[in-house]
Amino acid sequence: MTQLTKTAAELLVECLEAQGSDRIFTVPGESFLAVLDALHGKSNIETVVCRQEGGAAFMACADGAMSAAGDTLRPGIAFVTRGPGATNASIGVHVAMQDSQPMILFVGDVARPMRDREGFQEVNFEAFFGPIAKWAARIDDPTRVPEYIARAYSVAVSGRPGPVVLALPEDMLCDPVAADISPRAAVARPPQAVCPDAMQAMFAMIADAASPIAIIGGAGWNSKARLGFQQFAERIGLPVATAFRRQDAIDPTSPVYAGNLGYGPNPKLIERVKNADLVLSVGARLGEATTDGYEVLTLEHPDQLLIHVHPDPDELGRVYRADLGLACSVDEFAEAASLWEDASIIPFDAGAQANADWQAWASHSPPNAPADTGPALDMAACVAAMRDALPEDSIICNGAGNFAGWWHRYWRYAGYPSQLAPTAGAMGYGVPASVAAALRHPERTVVAVAGDGDFLMNGQELATAAQYGVNLLVCVIDNGAYGTIRMHQEREYPGRVSGTGLSNPDFAMLGASFGGWSAAAATTEQFVTALNEAKNRQGLRVIHMKIDVEQLAASGATVSGLRAKA
Repeated sequence: MTQLTKTAAELLVECLEAQGSDRIFTVPGESFLAVLDALHGKSNIETVVCRQEGGAAFMACADGAMSAAGDTLRPGIAFVTRGPGATNASIGVHVAMQDSQPMILFVGDVARPMRDREGFQEVNFEAFFGPIAKWAARIDDPTRVPEYIARAYSVAVSGRPGPVVLALPEDMLCDPVAADISPRAAVARPPQAVCPDAMQAMFAMIADAASPIAIIGGAGWNSKARLGFQQFAERIGLPVATAFRRQDAIDPTSPVYAGNLGYGPNPKLIERVKNADLVLSVGARLGEATTDGYEVLTLEHPDQLLIHVHPDPDELGRVYRADLGLACSVDEFAEAASLWEDASIIPFDAGAQANADWQAWASHSPPNAPADTGPALDMAACVAAMRDALPEDSIICNGAGNFAGWWHRYWRYAGYPSQLAPTAGAMGYGVPASVAAALRHPERTVVAVAGDGDFLMNGQELATAAQYGVNLLVCVIDNGAYGTIRMHQEREYPGRVSGTGLSNPDFAMLGASFGGWSAAAATTEQFVTALNEAKNRQGLRVIHMKIDVEQLAASGATVSGLRAKA
């Protein structure tokens, strides 16, 4: 007998499949049981059950970020319930927005007759998520599910990619719809061609420049943009810096790579940007972190020209005055730049000089002082050991904290994608992002690096890692403090430690309790031994790295040093 009807939930799942979704992350809720049932035995979409909605949203955000490496940009998908579930998940939406990553959050909502009565766990999701999402809406009519899903995908991947939130009334999901109501065809990111006249103007400006520099990475960046821009920059000797936490935007072996901007960058790179007479920004919003509070590159930048390339025309001129703005896809721009021929440009020597500066800054050499005067566990040496032990295309995932600075400075982000790190500076991102990465790329080595405070914000997702049998190495850097805040505290109120000390569990035992292999390391030698054993094992592995709070940052900042300056 031909089926005459299906539920709106079944139609929604069909729409997800039509759009190419193969995995969702969720914490289940009674408000969308109909969707869970539609996924059961009827769909090829994998359902990954998480332990907290913030973790599920971070996983979806990271999954969307990783899709940029392929030819088809697709949002990561998360399902959570109303009220507490949605508010917990809001941190992932905020990160997806600030990081320009495609994501769709589905929220099971109160039934339609209950709306506007402040029913159980009711929230006005359009109002709540509106300021931190590209689009927030509610599907009240089951026959419009295909329209809303297609639009959600289109909004998430178009222009500046970002998050979409759709509320799903629980009674609507159970409504019958005609069997002949079908999903819309998969949407694609619309092409944004480069204006030839603008390209001609850009090359003329570069030809007239004496000390140009590029800042790259951000909205819509993918492997095509990476290759094309690198070819262009190397051809003319243009120094290339990466925006904050966009270090995989160029191959680190490129002879023109100048290093990364953000927190704790190479001082020589900062001076190079300040002294540049032309800045070419491609994909980057030139946000607060990349520009160090809008001071490395000032808003009006006198005596300095700015060429800003971004897929969202609203971003051009929004904060920075641009002397030339190009609203186009960054991969289309990069390909056009790599193929453009302009004999008026004499290749610059600055690319090689900038690369030499970065090589010196990012190379760890053991101190000349006796071993007992340095830290027992030298973080820089540990990252150097990881470079020797692990594949160069390993995916490094981190949340927020000074601990990440050692990887930003000393690791080489060779693969693409190989850096999952929130430009929004959200703590707790690294572990869930690493679970998503290990599921998406089981053929690659995935490492989560987390500070002690950072880890305990979403460390429960080790249970998700264990449940799905992913191969994952987790390094917990334990200094018994919220180290970044302690650093600022010592600068502003030296010696007056308040609110930054932590009492921690035994992280090695905690890792073992989830069924993983674990080890503790209080010295560099112990870490190297543990790392060499961990790399030959499968499944979940946790290394508890115990460091002294005196070792505050990769820049060399120490507690005693900051107090002495004060």
